Amino acid sequence: MRTRLTTAVVVLLLLLAGCTSASRTGGPITLRFQSLAWQDESVAANRELVEEWNATHSDVKVEYVQGSWDSVHDQLLTSFEGGEAPDIIHDASDDLADFAYGGYLADLTGLLTDRLKSGIPLRSWRTATFGNGIYGVPFLQEPRVLIANTTWLAEAGVRIPTPEHPWTWAEFRQITERLSGDGRYGVAWPLKEPVSATLNLSLSAGGQLFHRGADGKVTVRFRAADQVVPRTVHDQVVVDHSAPDSTLGSGGSDTLPGFFAGRYAMVPLGFSYRQQIVQQAPKGFRWEVLPAPAGADGLAQGVSPQTLSIAADSPHKKEAAEFIDFLLRPKNMVRLALGDWMLPTGTEALGDPALHTATYGWATGTALAGHLGPAPAQTVRGYPEWKDKVATPALQEYYSGAIGLGELRHRLETDGNLVLARYQR
Repeated sequence: MRTRLTTAVVVLLLLLAGCTSASRTGGPITLRFQSLAWQDESVAANRELVEEWNATHSDVKVEYVQGSWDSVHDQLLTSFEGGEAPDIIHDASDDLADFAYGGYLADLTGLLTDRLKSGIPLRSWRTATFGNGIYGVPFLQEPRVLIANTTWLAEAGVRIPTPEHPWTWAEFRQITERLSGDGRYGVAWPLKEPVSATLNLSLSAGGQLFHRGADGKVTVRFRAADQVVPRTVHDQVVVDHSAPDSTLGSGGSDTLPGFFAGRYAMVPLGFSYRQQIVQQAPKGFRWEVLPAPAGADGLAQGVSPQTLSIAADSPHKKEAAEFIDFLLRPKNMVRLALGDWMLPTGTEALGDPALHTATYGWATGTALAGHLGPAPAQTVRGYPEWKDKVATPALQEYYSGAIGLGELRHRLETDGNLVLARYQR
């Protein structure tokens, strides 16, 4: 009986192997690549690269799948749990922690080519490293910059900052107060999503907020360095009235009509917003890109790069990694960056002349690339819940003047650490 069972198992395994071999030889592998590109130029660049791959690879075909930034986290979670995740996943590094620790993403450590590993700086790789594994390839990033009304600043005679000589946070506050009056404001803060902007800009002042102990557990401590940026925004809105409270619940795009109409001298925005400004600005409107203010740590700024990952359940991880390597060759990375109006992470790609022109502020943005590092919350488990349930409402109330600095600290630390503790038991 035991012999017959053993023989039957061997036969079954051979049949399964034969079926697998037949399906493999009967047609090309198909990889599903879910892209979150949304701007026309970016979608076109991604689709063109997929077509170029398919034209030169008869045995491995890539199917382009359009995703959305608005719903990607929940959509991916559903697809992971249902066993229907795309092979290649476009996301952002600050969305990867729970997926990586949850076992949904493949560790790319042994799948990446030496060219790709050495071509992207270590500081960028840290944004997608969780524990001892790499769970995404960071390829596009954007600093936050100041988009400024050139005419307004020139008429006011203020010093124009450069990456070599930026404004300090104190100087920035003084200048926005100087530019304000008669129903006009020196700056408009679009802080519908206040947490990322606050934490990432706070790195310039030496802020960290999240502190990992010797036991590996993370706690929130709202120290003096963490308070520089929040206090600047709060005082501009509540004390100086150099920033309107009406934009605090707005997204970046919502501030552009007022910016074009001359209500705000400056708007802090992600670097990629320049495309919308080029498309929407009135004829003759003069604008420029300025670096964000600098603090004790200079122009340091946290970023959560866009990433490419591979699903842990994908049966074709090697082929998926080969496609990612193709997609992120230096010339291709430049095409993706130009399409998204962002900066590539790759060192060779960053040297492309197209990214060093003064037109539309490309050179200013590229000069900031070396100051970009992992966002403070990058590897913190439970960050999405802490952000949504604790930090977002607390910062919104503080910026509007509804609560003071002490209450803000209490909520971020006391309430926040209760949330994080549940993820670290």
